[in-house]
Amino acid sequence: MGTKLKIWGALLALTSFTAPAYAQSTLPTLDVWASRAAPGIVGASNSVITAEDIQRSPGTTIQDVLTQEAGIQTSGLSSGKNGAGTSIDMRGFGATAANNTLILLNGRRLTDIDQSGVDLSTIPRDSIERIEITRGNAGAVLYGDGAVGGVINIITKTGAGKPTTGRVEAGFGSFNQKEINGTASTSRGPYSVSVSGNAVNSDGYRVNDYVKQRNGVGDLRYTTEQGSAWLNMSADDQKLGLPGARLVDQGAGINEMVTDRRGATTPTAYSTKQGSSFTLGASRMIAPGFELILDGNLRRKDQAIVSTLFGADASDKRVLTTASFTPRVNIDTLILGAPAKATFGIDFYNSELDAKRSQGLNDPAIHTYNLKQQSLAAYWQQTVAVMPTTDISFGARMQQTRVHASDIYNAAAPGSFGIFDSAATPLTQTEVNHALNLGFEHRLSPILAVFGHVARSFRVPNADDRIGVNAFPIDFNLKTQTSQELEGGFKAKLGALDWQTSVYGMLLNNEILFIPFPPLGANINLDPTRRFGVENSATYRVTDTVRLKGSASYTEAKFREGMYAGNDVPLVAKWSGSGGLSWDVYQKYVVFDGVVRWVGNRRMDNDQANFQPMIPSHTTVDVRLGGEFKNLFWSLSVQNLFNVLYFDNAVASSATFGRYNAYPLAGRTFMAKAGATF
Repeated sequence: MGTKLKIWGALLALTSFTAPAYAQSTLPTLDVWASRAAPGIVGASNSVITAEDIQRSPGTTIQDVLTQEAGIQTSGLSSGKNGAGTSIDMRGFGATAANNTLILLNGRRLTDIDQSGVDLSTIPRDSIERIEITRGNAGAVLYGDGAVGGVINIITKTGAGKPTTGRVEAGFGSFNQKEINGTASTSRGPYSVSVSGNAVNSDGYRVNDYVKQRNGVGDLRYTTEQGSAWLNMSADDQKLGLPGARLVDQGAGINEMVTDRRGATTPTAYSTKQGSSFTLGASRMIAPGFELILDGNLRRKDQAIVSTLFGADASDKRVLTTASFTPRVNIDTLILGAPAKATFGIDFYNSELDAKRSQGLNDPAIHTYNLKQQSLAAYWQQTVAVMPTTDISFGARMQQTRVHASDIYNAAAPGSFGIFDSAATPLTQTEVNHALNLGFEHRLSPILAVFGHVARSFRVPNADDRIGVNAFPIDFNLKTQTSQELEGGFKAKLGALDWQTSVYGMLLNNEILFIPFPPLGANINLDPTRRFGVENSATYRVTDTVRLKGSASYTEAKFREGMYAGNDVPLVAKWSGSGGLSWDVYQKYVVFDGVVRWVGNRRMDNDQANFQPMIPSHTTVDVRLGGEFKNLFWSLSVQNLFNVLYFDNAVASSATFGRYNAYPLAGRTFMAKAGATF
């Protein structure tokens, strides 16, 4: 209740603002015509990253670009490997961030029913047209479960209506990193095609920290005034070295973060992954203001992890197949003379995971898990411009989820624990969940608007939640996580300055978390938790050649009941922010971009008791100098300019103070690139 009172007080204060008389520019008109795959959910905190933002970022990964946005934190197991193994956290979920931030590609879910998370490194950066961000629970009606911290929708480029173009680029950097990127598109009449691909090899920052990766994305499209048809395809192939963590034990005088920071605990562990995806769809204007969209997708992911457990080899091999069909209609009409847009749709997803755990890749499986998860949802989202200055949006989703999980245990398989292990109890379960959203946006003047929403979302336990990551699954059965959120804020445009501030509170029940100890861990439902935060972002065009961008966020994640009531949720920094400068030094021939990021200290994973040392705060600076001349372009970037030695992920002992495993990140790194357009 205290959190809700804080937010309502902030909303009342915001609505009392009056517009200054010296307004020099106006806020953009609210877009009530946006499709499901477009930004601007009314009442939510939204932002957009453009292709130019991505191109000029001094960071080398998509995660680097995202951390310039308000309220987004990252957590990594390694660095110097194209962002592989780095997860995105929106609104303070720490270790479970990958399952509470929903990632979309062209409006379709990439977040799978396993716990591997979405590897953004598999999406070629040059293929991205824009990235749309919706913070908080507001996206759950349109996109379904897992949209708790927010939704990140990556929109790729098409060749529709564009001349023939191409772009090739090669790069070389620290840790013997080599990469090549290419993209091309063409169109002829209603037909168009666009393809993008990249290849990256890097030794990585540490021993056994390598990456070998190949990615490709293609789009074939037929476009007319009445509709379009498309085929999207993507494929990726990746092999990663897994060096493990560095041990620190203050009581025993051990600190591998100092004595052997770049060493490997698991010098032979690795993972492989091959993925492919096909999406076929069509849209048609059936009547004025009535658009029908039919599309379906088939996605497959083959993954294997070979590691060491208790001094012996351990293998986890799995195949995940997901088929989906997501028909919907967009209706533009008038309600009592007011412009309105409604989106009605059905989402059907069918996923099957086959996972085999064995001592070696070619050994008989000790455990063979089969999980089938099928969800069927119907949703409706309505937006109405009730006045020329006011939009409201309301919607609901009902989703039925069916789960069947089984386990075959082979006590004779090499590496089996015999009578000390057994098959997990089978689970067959059907449940119905719902999401709700009510939002508003009101322009107090041409330069100032207020917005807010109340929303409910949910997260169904995924496959890895149910089977854990160890050899002893306790129970497939977990409760569904639910969340209620209240948010309010304002956005303003004063001449060259754009500003947005939002305040939110979130109450969660049955939040799902993996507890690493004892001794191998299990997934559990936590006692009730809460989130409270303030997010600020601003851009300022100093001159036609100099632009500033900044963000500052406060994120509070705490237990509100149970034995840890009042304690911080691990791996969430209370304070974070960034500041960026873009300077066209000499037209487009020489340009400079710099970003400073700061992240406050945070509790280590598994430290719900809040008694271990904290992960220290850190500040890093990235810079990039680049330019174009005719059809040639180049860039030289330096990440972590001041060589800060830091880490943002660690797992603490639940019993021994000062004992933890940390994942060191790289110091200063370089990357040089050059290429041409045609």
